Amino acid sequence: MFTGLVQAVGKIVSRSGNKLLINSDEAFSELVYGESIAVNGCCLTLESCQGSTLAFHTLEESLRRTNLGTLPVGSPVNLERALRLGDRLGGHIVQGHVDIAVKVLKCSRMADGDFELSVELPGQFAGLVVEKGSIAIDGVSLTVAGTGMEHFSVRLIPVTLQETALRDRLPGSMVNLEFDVIGRYILRMMDLREGSSGSSGGITMATLQEAGFL
Repeated sequence: MFTGLVQAVGKIVSRSGNKLLINSDEAFSELVYGESIAVNGCCLTLESCQGSTLAFHTLEESLRRTNLGTLPVGSPVNLERALRLGDRLGGHIVQGHVDIAVKVLKCSRMADGDFELSVELPGQFAGLVVEKGSIAIDGVSLTVAGTGMEHFSVRLIPVTLQETALRDRLPGSMVNLEFDVIGRYILRMMDLREGSSGSSGGITMATLQEAGFL
């Protein structure tokens, strides 16, 4: 379990078969074999640590579903160690289970001075993105600023631009998305109710909005 608050930025050193080597710009203390670390929002298991170089085993599923399989060697990646009980939950609940990798459409400074990042949103996931809701992009906890039919946007504060790999994501770059886990369960329950009874069983978009979920 993670919070989406990036602790360090690393670079891909090599990717060979199921082995991924990452060099971190910050030396983590007391890393242990087998612990979970989110790399661009993808939960991976640490196999070894030699100095600032971290080694991970990557499943084919992880490489296929995330941008870890396509980013060139030398690309920056976001790193976050797993949440400990008692830590502050400053972002939102992030599982490290990437749903999909999508293209960056736009990254630019707006007229009001804010920096906006706009990315693709495939139609099958549209119901999981709501304005002012939470989303993880490359493992960074962000708030949805706006939505469209096939895209959504977030605004990035200066510290996010300075301290995460999102500063290097240009139009055409692939980024990992993890949708809010609460929204995923709600959508799944609605699908099951509709499939089993032919109706929503009393749960509709209107009732969800009244209950404060939307």
